[in-house]
Amino acid sequence: MPRNLAAAALLFVALPLVSTAFARQDAQQTAPKTGQSAQRQPMPKPTNLQVLPKNIPIPDLMATMRGFTKALGVECQFCHTRDPKTNKPNFASDANPDKGTARTMIVMTKEINAKYLSQVKDPDATPAEKTVTCGTCHRGNSMPMPFTSAVGMGERHDHPPAPEPAQKPQ
Repeated sequence: MPRNLAAAALLFVALPLVSTAFARQDAQQTAPKTGQSAQRQPMPKPTNLQVLPKNIPIPDLMATMRGFTKALGVECQFCHTRDPKTNKPNFASDANPDKGTARTMIVMTKEINAKYLSQVKDPDATPAEKTVTCGTCHRGNSMPMPFTSAVGMGERHDHPPAPEPAQKPQ
């Protein structure tokens, strides 16, 4: 669940940048075609980044946002609101409470990875196996599915049963 929260938080924070990128892409696609190629305008600097690095490169931010949408099975509007005047995403707005939840989840995931999972000393585990992400809990769902064990209470099947104690001859 920590990874999911972190991903959701990152998605909410970075969505304004993504929105601007999509708006710019839409404008370029609908602009009249001329003999000269239209000069690309630089992506505006993201605003209102609270848990993501303020200097995050735009391609990294976009990749992070895409990761959130995939991990939670949602689209940008899940965390970001639309500007009623322009009908375009307002990525900087904090009006959607899910954006705040996403920020909390990002912070939680970062803390779990840095404070706890960094202490796991399992030589067989890869770094990715010692890291939580949004997908760890969400697995493509906006809300994590509750865990239900297929094994009965008190039963464990991940280790072989302990050997029976040797009985003394009588």
